[in-house]
Amino acid sequence: MLTFILIAVTVVVSWLAFERPQLLNRLILWPPAIDRNHQYDRLVTHGFIHADWSHLLFNMITLYFFGRVIEGVIGQLIGPFGFLLFYLSAIVIAILPTYLRHRHDPGYRSLGASGAVSAVLFAFVLLKPWSLIIVFVLPMPAIVYAVGYVAYSFWMDRRGGDNINHSAHLSGAIYGVLFMLLMEPRVGTIFLERLMSPSFR
Repeated sequence: MLTFILIAVTVVVSWLAFERPQLLNRLILWPPAIDRNHQYDRLVTHGFIHADWSHLLFNMITLYFFGRVIEGVIGQLIGPFGFLLFYLSAIVIAILPTYLRHRHDPGYRSLGASGAVSAVLFAFVLLKPWSLIIVFVLPMPAIVYAVGYVAYSFWMDRRGGDNINHSAHLSGAIYGVLFMLLMEPRVGTIFLERLMSPSFR
């Protein structure tokens, strides 16, 4: 249920921001507003707005497919609102390196749920590394996609120039793995066991 609520809220807020530039400017991560005006809520609100419909659709489809699984697992570990805590904290943690890097840059802005969605995706990979996921209509083992995703994000973060916050993708991915390991250390052992016993389903 929380996954559906998060998707609904994100779609509505993003749509309103598409129609109202003033709202987008208030919610977007703009480091000087945090540093000078103490608008710390932007560390969260930027995760509920998107650049366009395709950006929004990609993130919400990913959240829909993987969020439901992780919501159930985290719910069993720390309670019914655990997934909400995980998701909202992932939005913040994923953007922190970017914020600190651009803290005094008035020309920098960032938006989107990609960091939190990466956390959800990598939490799923930790639990089901050989599950087949669809990547641009092609089935691929989750662990293979994860390795490629990290390599690509790291390379593009160093290269820059495409207006995508690859740093948030990486930070979110790392946080998703660490969160699961902190909540249940046995997940690490289970991951290694499943990694050594491929089962494509």
